[in-house]
Amino acid sequence: MGQDIDVSVIVPCYNTERFLDQALSTAEMNDSCRLEIIAVNDGSTDGSLAIMREHAARDPRVRVIDKENSGYGANMNRGIREARGTYIGILEPDDYLRPHMFDTLFAAARRHNLPDMVKSPYIRVWMPTTPQEHLYNCSYYHRIKPVDQPFTLKDCPRLIQHHPSIWSAIYRKGFLEESGITFMEVPGAGWVDNPFLIQTCVLAKSIVYIDEPFYCYREDLPGSSSVLRKAGLSFERWNNMADLIERYGVTDRGILESFYVIGFRYAGGAIADFGLDEPQVREWVTQIFRRMDPTIVAGIVTLSGSFKKTYFELTGYDPVKFSDLPYVGSLVNEFFYSWDINGPSFALSRLGLFARRRAAEKGLAKPTSTHSASI
Repeated sequence: MGQDIDVSVIVPCYNTERFLDQALSTAEMNDSCRLEIIAVNDGSTDGSLAIMREHAARDPRVRVIDKENSGYGANMNRGIREARGTYIGILEPDDYLRPHMFDTLFAAARRHNLPDMVKSPYIRVWMPTTPQEHLYNCSYYHRIKPVDQPFTLKDCPRLIQHHPSIWSAIYRKGFLEESGITFMEVPGAGWVDNPFLIQTCVLAKSIVYIDEPFYCYREDLPGSSSVLRKAGLSFERWNNMADLIERYGVTDRGILESFYVIGFRYAGGAIADFGLDEPQVREWVTQIFRRMDPTIVAGIVTLSGSFKKTYFELTGYDPVKFSDLPYVGSLVNEFFYSWDINGPSFALSRLGLFARRRAAEKGLAKPTSTHSASI
C-alpha cells in the first residue's frame, strides 16, 4: 500500500476551526505527488470535525480519523500508524502552506534516491491576524549549505540549533519505523516536537535540504501552546533531548555545540522572564548547564562572556579561558544576515532583542512576566 501514496500529511486537530479550512485547502494545492491528507480529530468540541468532513467529501485525498482526546503526541502517532505514504509530512491546523510544498519535497526525495529526510526553511508569520502582520524568513534560511547531498547532521549541525520546525520537512516512514521513532505522548501539545527533532536529525543517515520556504508558521497566536506553556517545560524537554543525545552516543563537537545553544536559549529566556534569583529557575538552569561539556561551552562564539561566566559560576566547573571578541563578531554577522534576508527594520529590531538578552545574561534584567511568583 505504501507504494500507492507518496506523501501522507498528518494534520493533528483539537478545536482548530478558525484556521483549519485554510490549512487543509493549502495542503490540497499539491498535484504532482500522490498525496493523502490525514486529519486526526482529537476530540474537538468546536466545528473542526465538520470542516474535516467537508474537505473529505470534496477531495478523496482527505481522510478523517475521529478519536477521543489524548494529546498531540498520541494524535501524531495514530496518524503515522495509519499513513500509507512513503513519506510523512506534518501540517499544524493553525498554519498554512505555499502551493506545491509536498510536490517539491517529494521530487527532491526522488532525485536523491529516497533519503530519510527532506528539509526546507519556513516563513515566520509575525503578529498574525493583526494589521501589523508581517512575513519573515526563518533564522536558518540561506544558512544550511551542505557540501554534498544527501548529508548527515555532522555535516550541518545547525539544523537542530533553531526552532524545531519539524513540520517543514518530510520523513521516510520506513526510516521512522526502523529507528523506533515516535512522538512522546503527554497531555496537550507539551513541546514534544523537540525530542522528535533530535531523534530524526541524529538518526537520519541521509538528509536532503531544499532552500525554498513553503511552510507559513503563525507565531504566538493567543491561546497557543507557545504562549501558555509552563515555565519549566522547555527545561524538561531539553533534558529529554539530552537523554537521547547520550543514548545515541553523540560525541560530535558540532552537534553538541548546536544542542547546547538550544539550552542557553531556554535559559536566557527564563532568566529574562523570571530572574535568576527565582529559586526554581536557578535550579532548572543549573541542572541543564551541568549536563554540558565546559570546553565546548567556552568555544561557542554566539555566547557572551557574561553568560559563560554565569555558566561556570552555577556549575562550579573550573573556568576555561575564552575571549569575547568572537561573540562581538557573531553579533555583527547576525545583524547583517538579518538585514539581508528580512530587511533593515527587522535587523534593527534585533538590536533591541540582543540588548535585553545581554542584560538578562548579566543578571541585570528585571522579570518581565507577571507569573514569576507562580512558576
